Amino acid sequence: MDGAALYQQNCASCHGTELQGQPDWRSLGPDGRLPAPPHDATGHTWHHGDDILFRITRDGTAAVVGGGYESDMPGFGDSLRDAEIRAILDYIKSTWPERERAYQRERTQQE
Repeated sequence: MDGAALYQQNCASCHGTELQGQPDWRSLGPDGRLPAPPHDATGHTWHHGDDILFRITRDGTAAVVGGGYESDMPGFGDSLRDAEIRAILDYIKSTWPERERAYQRERTQQE
């Protein structure tokens, strides 16, 4: 399963073809929502363990965060199989420098 191709087909339109995210991703947009963050080492994706990343991708950010949180990140559970979601996440993680990968592995073990 080609995680890079799946990423380009399902994620790149918001998170960027180079995983760079949307401009000013840390600042609320006019709709009161945060733009799509980068998935490269400059973002915060690597701060989360595998379970959280999987659930956000499958169920959507608002469903995982709860408490009325609003996000433009939809859940892909209806359009991607679990194995495809994991392939996308494996691709994203493969682009990180070793320091970020090590930190993320530790977070995963703590979940």
